[in-house]
Amino acid sequence: MIDFSPLFNDLSGTVPEPLSELLAARLDEACRAERHGDMEKWRALLEELPAVRPSSVDLRSAAVRVGAPQDCHGTVRRRLEELLRRFHPWRKGPYSVYGITIDAEWRSDWKWDRLCNHIQSLEGRLVLDVGCGNGYHCWRMLGAGARLVIGIDPYLLYVWQFRAIKHYLPTFPVHVLPLSIQVMPPNLQAFDTVFSMGVLHHQRSPFDHLLQLRSCLRSGGELILETLVIDGDAGQVLVPQGRYAKMRNVWFIPSCAALQAWLERCSWRNVRLIDVSATTPEEQRRTDWMTFESLADYLDPHNSLLTVEGLPAPRRAIFLANAP
Repeated sequence: MIDFSPLFNDLSGTVPEPLSELLAARLDEACRAERHGDMEKWRALLEELPAVRPSSVDLRSAAVRVGAPQDCHGTVRRRLEELLRRFHPWRKGPYSVYGITIDAEWRSDWKWDRLCNHIQSLEGRLVLDVGCGNGYHCWRMLGAGARLVIGIDPYLLYVWQFRAIKHYLPTFPVHVLPLSIQVMPPNLQAFDTVFSMGVLHHQRSPFDHLLQLRSCLRSGGELILETLVIDGDAGQVLVPQGRYAKMRNVWFIPSCAALQAWLERCSWRNVRLIDVSATTPEEQRRTDWMTFESLADYLDPHNSLLTVEGLPAPRRAIFLANAP
């Protein structure tokens, strides 16, 4: 089992006690239900991480930086890198851990740069990051001034990758939990800001997802929503038959106009589009820390504007909205 007591210490006085109790029950259910074959391996890797104290931390730099090269060298540094690599594949980053660069598949800092100057200040806010992966953006949110950041992601490897970073920053108020939004307590209305990035197109019911996000926010709280989009008017929605960019679990890809209409239909207020960007093989690519296929393998080799299935290549939009 993972020790979540630091989370509840941080939550104390932040949300009503019944909500903390409900969240504790959901976590207990999730951990008892999960029987991942690599759990003991990941636990052992975490326990083997060298005991090194970081002389400095920078959560505002492109690569979330924990410590400096001079804090950890020689055989200790080589052992640390070996252990971190055994959490492969690293999808989100980059990180710099005592000078070891974790060059993840995604340049997640590029996404952060596209949105950080448009959103409401995170200073002192309680933040939820839905589908957070290994928590890269959670650290950036804390670096932007958030009071407490909670990330949720049902994929356990990402939770353990986060714990490998958190191992060196145990008192920082950031937590990644092995939960999906579907099992979050209903009508939380507890968070000041909620992020959902790269999640909506994986939902069989996008309207349910938009309503679930709304239920997590206090009245007036801000949503940051990033997802795949296509060109077109309010009636254009792509429903891939089979795979999209080799992914089996892409259900709906709306146009920007359609997504705006969906948000407004779900009673979101002040809906606005702040960015539309094509995803490129420079932003999502194979690296030494993620050696499997990546975006270049998902695109038509003769036409980069199409996926290998002949569908429009990935473009992503970022919307902001406020809870009623």
